[in-house]
Amino acid sequence: MNERYAKQTILPEIGPAGQARLGAASVLCVGAGGLGCAALPYLVGAGVGRVTIIDADVVDRTNLQRQVLFGEASLGQPKALAAAQRLRDLNPLVHIEAIEQRFSAGNAE
Repeated sequence: MNERYAKQTILPEIGPAGQARLGAASVLCVGAGGLGCAALPYLVGAGVGRVTIIDADVVDRTNLQRQVLFGEASLGQPKALAAAQRLRDLNPLVHIEAIEQRFSAGNAE
């Protein structure tokens, strides 16, 4: 078991089997704004195996006080790409895909 997850695998509710299930899980996060920025670090930190972020927006200075994945260096960058870059640094064991589009019925699959 990876040392990175040692604190959560000692919990009887998770254990090695639960961690393995997290590692096999996939999550799609629609939007890397206020809610996405809050949820994504926890999902990636916990070791969810695959995370896809879809967002068509770019980072603006007005985002910085509440969208904590971004900083001054992210200004003008697509949110999906900037978030993915930060999250890969947080946990390089998670496969992270960034999609620079608005979520719609046409790209849902």
